[in-house]
Amino acid sequence: MKILFIDSTHPILKQKFEQAGWQCDYIPDLTYEKVLSIIHQYDGVIIRSKIKLDKTILSSAKNLKFIGRVGAGMESIDTEIAQALGIVCFNSPEGNRDAVGEHAIGMLLALFNKLCIANIQVKQGIWKREENRGIEIKGKTIGIIGYGNMGSSFAHKLKGFEVNIVAYDKYKSHFGNEWVKEVRLNELQQQSDIISIHVPLTSETYYMINQDFIDNCAKPFYLINTARGPVVKTIDLIHSIEKDKILGAALDVIEYEEHSFEKLMQFPNEFYRLASFENVLLSPHIAGWTHESKIKLAEILAYKILKHFIH
Repeated sequence: MKILFIDSTHPILKQKFEQAGWQCDYIPDLTYEKVLSIIHQYDGVIIRSKIKLDKTILSSAKNLKFIGRVGAGMESIDTEIAQALGIVCFNSPEGNRDAVGEHAIGMLLALFNKLCIANIQVKQGIWKREENRGIEIKGKTIGIIGYGNMGSSFAHKLKGFEVNIVAYDKYKSHFGNEWVKEVRLNELQQQSDIISIHVPLTSETYYMINQDFIDNCAKPFYLINTARGPVVKTIDLIHSIEKDKILGAALDVIEYEEHSFEKLMQFPNEFYRLASFENVLLSPHIAGWTHESKIKLAEILAYKILKHFIH
């Protein structure tokens, strides 16, 4: 088997393939055009998000047997075309679910306790106590939309906070347990004080959190998004924060990221409006990026692929 690495990943993935006798080529700075010209030479390809494997590339991949996505989301692959061509697609969401769950809790705690604001103030010699009085998580109802690897990890890590957890997943059922209540979406909107998004980016979830969704929520709420930026319509989020319908937001992802997630597009005015709110906390798409998850993402992906083709 001859494998092309389009994106960098932990070296353990390449090592495990080579131990199985596979040839691995990592070619830095590959462009779309270069991938298109050489993809026919390979049996497998490893990607993250740098280049989208679309119909044009996949139709040229005459020998391709599999695609491995180091991570959870599969929007970098035209999975319908891949399936039609008999190309097996793998991902490794199990590898960074703990990182995402912990990051979501960290952002929520920082937002509720105004830690980022207070940290900057104290370092400037400003000592404000009453203005930085926090909010407790205990007793709040947290709604989780999407109960896959990430949503369930977040729920599991919330167990010790004595919160009420409700969860909705369009494609899963019977996942409720002693600390998570499975509900319909409209029930989640009626009950939640905090809503956390854990869905993939698809045609169904694009701008899922828009003005209609927000207006249909019974209470003003806090929003957490560690999924994909375009799931939330930024301008509607801004309007809802200005009207106190959304009380605050913790966003690891925003809709202005480039496809590779490595940098932002040219900022529209809406970004600066969003960033100006003290009750908005932002991080640069790093919820799943820990030193541990980098290893686990590669190990799990290697295990799945090798099990399919060798074991």
